[in-house]
Amino acid sequence: MSKASGGGAGGGPGARVDPARYEAVLRLRLSSHDAHYGGGLVDGARILGLFGDLATELLIAHDGDEGLLAAYDSVEFLAPVYAGDYIEARGRITRVGTTSRAMEFEARKVITPRPDLAPSAADLLAEPVVVCRARGTCVVPAARQRLR
Repeated sequence: MSKASGGGAGGGPGARVDPARYEAVLRLRLSSHDAHYGGGLVDGARILGLFGDLATELLIAHDGDEGLLAAYDSVEFLAPVYAGDYIEARGRITRVGTTSRAMEFEARKVITPRPDLAPSAADLLAEPVVVCRARGTCVVPAARQRLR
């Protein structure tokens, strides 16, 4: 896109997104390097790190600045995550204040390994398993909000 049409990936100024419609999404495979506990269990902090990346994208899309994830209002770990799992994480802005942005996040397991069948076996889950939900607040100082 050109600068005149709203920018974006072309290097020009971006257009502020509608927080009611914009959703940030990440999908990745967790590896043995992500495992922190016995049995290949991945610690919850890894999922919170994904939520932080989603928050950064949401703030860039809305304000043109990375801002700061100031606090989690709630975090629920709902199911275990293991090395080899594919996780899809989603985030969205739920409320816009003068400098604060409330956000909701959810991570779901969409593929899981099946070492009981073969070392390289895995299943695409018919129903993704919600592994974590969180709500948080981010802040972008008014002077850094470029997309008004």
